[in-house]
Amino acid sequence: MFRFDAVKADGVTAIKAAVKNTLREKYADKLPKDKSAPILIKPNLNSNMNALTGNTTDLRLLAAVLEFLKETGYTNIAMGEGTNSGFYRSGINVISRLKVDSLARHYGVKALDLNYSERVEIPFENGVKASVAKEVLEAALLINMPKMKTHFEVGMSVCLKNLIGTLVGQENKKKTHLSLSSNILNINKAVKPHLHIVDGLMAMEGLGPTRGTPLKTGVILFGDDPYLIDMMVAKLATFDYAKVKTLAEAERRGIITGAHKKFHDEYQFGDLFRFEPPKPGPIAAFIHNPKRQKYFLAIRNTAFFNAVCSTNIVGKLLFLTGLRQDVFIDDELELEKLAADTSKCGDCPKKCADYCPVDLDLPAALNAEAATKCINCMYCYCVCPNGAIEFSGKAGFLDEQMRQYGQIIRRIA
Repeated sequence: MFRFDAVKADGVTAIKAAVKNTLREKYADKLPKDKSAPILIKPNLNSNMNALTGNTTDLRLLAAVLEFLKETGYTNIAMGEGTNSGFYRSGINVISRLKVDSLARHYGVKALDLNYSERVEIPFENGVKASVAKEVLEAALLINMPKMKTHFEVGMSVCLKNLIGTLVGQENKKKTHLSLSSNILNINKAVKPHLHIVDGLMAMEGLGPTRGTPLKTGVILFGDDPYLIDMMVAKLATFDYAKVKTLAEAERRGIITGAHKKFHDEYQFGDLFRFEPPKPGPIAAFIHNPKRQKYFLAIRNTAFFNAVCSTNIVGKLLFLTGLRQDVFIDDELELEKLAADTSKCGDCPKKCADYCPVDLDLPAALNAEAATKCINCMYCYCVCPNGAIEFSGKAGFLDEQMRQYGQIIRRIA
């Protein structure tokens, strides 16, 4: 019998209540009996784009799970991710930029970069070996927390694809692209999370996983079968699951059964969302065609090509042609102060407070002693519709995100 739940929640208070109630009432049997057993949460920290762009796991959802585990008495909790190869290669600390490390300190848990973990080999296609982080295999409770988003290579990125982040370092992530869908399933054969919690609060449609458009669904999905959950996410997004390449490969291997299809066909969501499918530009589509991609990969994986691509000029050219989705900006965010000019709030129903992962009483708390508990995630600044949250300092990499997504985030938040 499948276990699957979908709940809707809007605002941090409702999100935390929904997560705690669902875990307590539906998934308590997943929790280890030993309160000191190692628990690892695997979010999607694909890039340095904050969750409101639809790219990475929402800190409010992570906070909800952390609070539940802490309140239940667990003491050995970590959040771990092997961030995107390009950021790793460029020496950019995505975990720090997304303030996951600050959230970890707030709750007294660990934040791990799995790119530097001890390695355990697993089999890939054609005799290739790749290495995953030892922590994901040794956790007494492994919670996979992917972002719901489109993906121009496989169709959608949810539970199955999120486990690419369990691979250690760039050299192992490159190996997945030798046979992308098959190797994603090979990772899932070796790494088996006990629970999956999908962040669809602010999802991404269009040219994902990084250049799409944020879309607010307010949906959180729970379950323990990643194949079923990915099928259900495709249904929620009005996608044909059979066209999602990882699911097509799973069906070819016989992993998706008639029972999966029956549940998928019969389950009724309250609302469906018509996601814009990912459509790569002509150059990216030509290169990433399965008939030609192996030749591109042979070139891309050379030291010379990597050196050339790390230059600003070639990097911008790759971004403009769609061959690279991410923008690697070296400039860090240097925050001196966030302050609130409450005279500008007007009739806004404290939208900023709805997006604060650590429950500050915004906007007033920014001008009070409570501001010392702020983790500087910038969610309040991103969603404020009236410019009442004022930023002092250097925006750094955040400037590009606000240029691309600022207006959309303020409109849909």
